[in-house]
Amino acid sequence: MKYRIIFLCFLALFACQTKRPNEGIPIKKIDAALDQAKAQALLMARTLADMPGRLPKSVHKDGTLETCSSSWWTSGFFPGLLWYLYEFSGDDSLKYWAGEFTERVSDQQYTTDNHDVGFMIFCSFGNGYRVTGNEAYLPVLRNASASLSTRFHPLIGCIRSWDRAPWNEPWQYAVIIDNMMNLELLEWSAKEFNMPAWDSIARIHANTTLKNHFRPDGSSYHVLSYDTLTGAVEYKHTAQGYSHESAWARGQAWGLYGFTLMFRETADSAYLQQAVAIADFLCSHPNLPDDKIPYWDYNAPAIPDEPRDASAGAIMCSALLELHRYLDPDKGEAYLRVAEQQLESLCSPAYFAERGTNSGFLLKHSVGHRPNGTEVDVPLSYADYYFVEALMRYRKLSTK
Repeated sequence: MKYRIIFLCFLALFACQTKRPNEGIPIKKIDAALDQAKAQALLMARTLADMPGRLPKSVHKDGTLETCSSSWWTSGFFPGLLWYLYEFSGDDSLKYWAGEFTERVSDQQYTTDNHDVGFMIFCSFGNGYRVTGNEAYLPVLRNASASLSTRFHPLIGCIRSWDRAPWNEPWQYAVIIDNMMNLELLEWSAKEFNMPAWDSIARIHANTTLKNHFRPDGSSYHVLSYDTLTGAVEYKHTAQGYSHESAWARGQAWGLYGFTLMFRETADSAYLQQAVAIADFLCSHPNLPDDKIPYWDYNAPAIPDEPRDASAGAIMCSALLELHRYLDPDKGEAYLRVAEQQLESLCSPAYFAERGTNSGFLLKHSVGHRPNGTEVDVPLSYADYYFVEALMRYRKLSTK
């Protein structure tokens, strides 16, 4: 096993050094998209400057900006987006606004009543530290990791997602596929602060999710509930999808991204194999449109007249851009081509808003919770974050 891990690490390193887009997207087009994103982000930042404590969430039905407080799960995405754009441009105004909006979520380092502290803090303070090396951000990251770790249940082997089941569901101990994304905070902090217990929690959670969350075809449920006395699975639901047995698009993207990052952090081949299984399911799905931006659910009944979900497309694209680097050339190139198609689509006027429009958001046509009738065919802050992350990842591939 030891030598297998060494070999996989070597393979990943070799791939990172040698893989390049062949006839991919011109770097000028990527830079133009990032420039457009920068203009929109600065518009959003200035709009929110006189709204203390508020962060962008979406738009209301009348098209006006909808904001959230730091306690909403998406609060960390706009600060993170600003850090990415500062990294790209070196524009000091972006550095200023990134710092300002990062501080707006600092109180969430102590959040222990939900799992989203990873989204809130690692996207904001994590990117801030990565880009600037500001050591004042380190205690926040450590506190957030400690807070997240309190939600781990040793018998169940998972970090709990919600204390109270939303939508009046009968869950005892809910764990959602989204939770895979918050493991990055624990893995990074385990190394940074020499806390092996946090690495152990992340691995056990990933292993339990791998065992229970997925169907044989590589798709996943959204929510699993566990019995708190026995640790057994009591329900397998898909609360935000078309049906419990359907493939909710954003949930599939969370799983793909989450197991890809877990392979990066641990070199455990089981995580790479799971990421590949998910990617194969998504990339070959008969209901994936030609432009590779998914419908909100791969099994939605009225396809092709169902809403698209640009957020699912952006998350999937960013994940594929990382995953392809860890694979043999043929397999990796196939994933890269899908990611390029997704980036081309997201950069097109069909999805990318013109400057000065869309209330300052970048992307149009995302879906939050279709069954509940909320955030349907609207911009969403996390769609913008993963879109910019994908642009930055592609740019690094193209400029090495």
